[in-house]
Amino acid sequence: MLEGAVVVPFRNEVRMRTNDLTNEVLAKLRKPRPYPAVTLVLPTHRTKPDKLQDPVRLRNLIAETGRRLAEDPQVPAAVRADVIKQLEQAENELDLTYALDTLVVFAAQGEHQFWHLTRRADTERIVINDTFLTRNLVAARAQNRPYWVLTFDEEKARLWSGMGEQLTEEHRYGFPLEHEPIVSERERASRTGDFTTGYRDEAELQHLRDVDAGLSKVLETEPRPLLVAGLQHGLTALADVGAHAARNALATVPRGGLANARASVVHDAIAPARAELLQGRADEALRRLGDAIGRKEFVAGIDEVWRAAQEGRLALLVVEEPYRQKVRLTGGHLSPAADDAVSDESGEVRDDIVDETVESALSTEAEVVFVADGALAEHGRIAGVVRYTWAG
Repeated sequence: MLEGAVVVPFRNEVRMRTNDLTNEVLAKLRKPRPYPAVTLVLPTHRTKPDKLQDPVRLRNLIAETGRRLAEDPQVPAAVRADVIKQLEQAENELDLTYALDTLVVFAAQGEHQFWHLTRRADTERIVINDTFLTRNLVAARAQNRPYWVLTFDEEKARLWSGMGEQLTEEHRYGFPLEHEPIVSERERASRTGDFTTGYRDEAELQHLRDVDAGLSKVLETEPRPLLVAGLQHGLTALADVGAHAARNALATVPRGGLANARASVVHDAIAPARAELLQGRADEALRRLGDAIGRKEFVAGIDEVWRAAQEGRLALLVVEEPYRQKVRLTGGHLSPAADDAVSDESGEVRDDIVDETVESALSTEAEVVFVADGALAEHGRIAGVVRYTWAG
């Protein structure tokens, strides 16, 4: 238990989702609490029949937490009763009808909250410490980074703001932009039999220039990954006009009929492109690690990476998604510890040093990227790029 730990009270919400996870909220969650601070992680289900098991599994996790607290000599009976009461209040407030892919419940003395995440945890977990486990929230937020979507045809262009599964049409930066052609592409194609070309007259090209100008303003004011969806000849034409803002798109979706589509239809259409963006971020992180090796700005393995994080030297932390490690801290260095290891005269045992390293990296504004299992097999499953190295 940390000396001088403080309780940060939170407003209870029936459904807190990844989109609510601001830097301020995350910083509050990372603050130390009086021991014990409990985190429950439960993979959940969106559809029947599997989702019918979720309330029972949550109840079992709470019961197991009560058993562990009862066996913990550091937890007085009154404190244990308070924390269990907080967990039970969270359970009563939860409506698992709205469950997504993972439920995370936090409880400590006098406080509780819970989060529905759109990223699936690998397993159920109970973590009892003097801080909450935020790894799952961090990974979910990384997966749900904001992005822009442009859908357009020769008559209309719409801008969408996306975060994870949420997609909302924006009425800013001049969007939506509408243009009424004298002869529509559809009509022209039916007359000529040419379904591959378009945007031939000056009015249509000006429409694309206006779209390009709007995109330029969007990307300058609020830089985000951009996806552009439209027919292939439209994508080509848009990329060639104005300031070429559409060329900044990280992905294009060659599909028509989306300029007037509902948000759910647009979301489904861009899903494969979003998956490519996420994979691209992981690939970029691994490339940066490779470049850092040549510059001697590379650290790998839990002991070296943990120390760099503690010193505030990490610029980028890359972690295999399922990696967890219990360690013993002796003389400022870490060594693996057995699952049943406890602190003694040989050194302090840390339950999951990987999560502690993630927390330390975030507290110094390092970028954290989670990658697939095995991606860092040659580097001890965790690696980083440091801002500077020690001389000598």
